[in-house]
Amino acid sequence: RLKSSMKFKVIPFLFYFTILLFFTIVPTWAQHHELSDQPVMWKGKPQDVMDSTSLLYAFKTGTTAGHFRYFFSQTTNEGALSDYYANAIGGGLRFETNSFHHFQFAVSGFYFFNIGSSQLHDPDPITGALSRYEIGLLDAENPDNHEDMDRLEELYLKYNLKKGHLILGKQLINTPLINIQDGRMRGTGVEGLWLDQQLSKKWRFQGGLLTSISPRSTTKWYRGAESIGLYSSGLNPDGTPSNFIGNIELPYIAIASFTWKPLQNLEYQAWDYHLPGLFNSTFHQVLHHSKFKYLKWQNGAQFMRQWALADGGNEDQSKTYMARGAKSLTFGFRSELEFAKWHYSLNYNRITAEGRYLFPREWGRDPFFTFMPRERNEGFGDVHAFVFKIENQDPTSIWRKSGFSFGYFQLPDVKDFALNKYGMPSYLQANLDLRVKLDQLMQGLEGQILFVCKYGLGNTYDNPKYEINKVNLLLTNFVLNYHF
Repeated sequence: RLKSSMKFKVIPFLFYFTILLFFTIVPTWAQHHELSDQPVMWKGKPQDVMDSTSLLYAFKTGTTAGHFRYFFSQTTNEGALSDYYANAIGGGLRFETNSFHHFQFAVSGFYFFNIGSSQLHDPDPITGALSRYEIGLLDAENPDNHEDMDRLEELYLKYNLKKGHLILGKQLINTPLINIQDGRMRGTGVEGLWLDQQLSKKWRFQGGLLTSISPRSTTKWYRGAESIGLYSSGLNPDGTPSNFIGNIELPYIAIASFTWKPLQNLEYQAWDYHLPGLFNSTFHQVLHHSKFKYLKWQNGAQFMRQWALADGGNEDQSKTYMARGAKSLTFGFRSELEFAKWHYSLNYNRITAEGRYLFPREWGRDPFFTFMPRERNEGFGDVHAFVFKIENQDPTSIWRKSGFSFGYFQLPDVKDFALNKYGMPSYLQANLDLRVKLDQLMQGLEGQILFVCKYGLGNTYDNPKYEINKVNLLLTNFVLNYHF
């Protein structure tokens, strides 16, 4: 009997002991990779059906996009002034989840290399100036860098509304004054909270609070004021070098805008940019178009007003961004005819002599009708700009877009520091822009060739520092983009 009793006690013990071994030793085997095994650190899609309302499903059914880019830039200056060239190549990936209870997560990054350039860190022996366009093609803060340069470009959480969205984190936005400005290897990114909401059929709101910016031609993210002055800081109104870098504070940038479309052929936009302690800028634009049998006629008007806030950045006016009490006024007009695939426009912009129009060049390009790629009129007052543009757009042709523009820009004298921040003379500019789709070679492949010719008109007082990389030059850009 004793042996029989012991037998019945041993059997359950052996059973439980076997189960314990199974749940301890077997997982240990599962966590060990033999050298002949395939790595499974990143597991693929499971074969079983997933719950379409789960977070896993949102990630597994997300979208992925890629971008490879090659950019060649060459600047030929007049006479003995230095010439420059640079070749850059890079690529990036972007991932965005599917919607999960109205939320989406996105992340993207980009890397690029200098694969051949002139000595961009060496100053011109005559003027002491550095390269302007080519140094900006790479890392403007470290022109000697020939290793890989990379940047976390987007990292955000988006909440989808019924007719809009709210985004928190690193992102890309396009507004009149803060925009991608895609003229180098990578554009400008911003960090903060951004709302885009269609309020009704006629009204749309965009705006938010930005705390950090990663300007084009850089690889880092900078808090507010740290992102200003990474490019040339120019001169104070009295002619002394600007000394605002490290001497101003900017906790955030507040932006608000409304777009109103009372009619299908009429649109009005109002934007306000508030930089506490520095300045406020308000921008307005009206567009109206009329359709006839064979053509479309569009007319537009722009208006922008700026004024300094408090001391403009610093009580010491030699260290401020905008002089105390400074103001500027800008307005412009456009008339454009669209006939078949051709667009012809006449454009005018005026910056009055009341003061210099100022806005950090690191954050975006000018919004004016007279804007021409590779130059801008930020930093100037008392400007008259006239630009004629002709453009052909044909998405079905290999020549997706081709255009020619010619502009006359009358600026203040280079020594009128109160109205000419960067010592830029008046000039003529001609651009030839050719964009081609190369689907025959590879679907998703596009190319661009841009020629820019600038001829100086103003008095430079025989000082080449007012010419190098500014006027009397030829700039050539060749760009290849592959999107997948």
